[in-house]
Amino acid sequence: MSRKLVVLATLALLGTTACSRRGEIDASGGITAVRTVCPSVGVPAATGDITLFSSPTDRTADAIDVTASITNVRATCSDGGDPITSQLTFDVLARRTNTDGAREVTLPYFTTVLQGGSVIVAKRVGRVTLRFEPGQARAQASGTGTAYITRAAATLPEDVRRQITRERKAGQEDAAVDPLADPAVRTAVAKATFEALVGFQLTDEQLRYNVTR
Repeated sequence: MSRKLVVLATLALLGTTACSRRGEIDASGGITAVRTVCPSVGVPAATGDITLFSSPTDRTADAIDVTASITNVRATCSDGGDPITSQLTFDVLARRTNTDGAREVTLPYFTTVLQGGSVIVAKRVGRVTLRFEPGQARAQASGTGTAYITRAAATLPEDVRRQITRERKAGQEDAAVDPLADPAVRTAVAKATFEALVGFQLTDEQLRYNVTR
């Protein structure tokens, strides 16, 4: 369920100055970027879809009962306090095969906070209910989640921050050296980087189906 953080880490390592804005070229010729303590959001691979079957043993297309997917994942982050709070919202779009009568389908989902791309530091399971009207093949519902992260955990140590942001001039021996080449810097950046993820709470069988279909 972990994902590479190369892009995020690279942005984190670009220098910042008081008079530069995101994406500007500063006086030294470097491009500035702003590292945020708010977690990035997303859906882990193979957990954004779920398939229910009408038969306990048949997994062919003819036996598909309901399919659903998570989309439009959004976050509103409050980074002024401690802990940092990120409110997540998302939509669930579903389709059923048999459109006879009204029907409600309740699906479990999780919200989790991932540190450094691999360590789960918090997880909560919720449920979202979709209602199909008589004759209706499609339904939509919304879900929510909340991620909490302590400010200290999302803040780079001062010595690492200085190493990342210090000015490097052309001609210096380490001017072209990526700070991530230092294992200590790479570890510190990963440790201070968080993701808030949403996905369906799948059974082992459902996860295998998603991976192999």
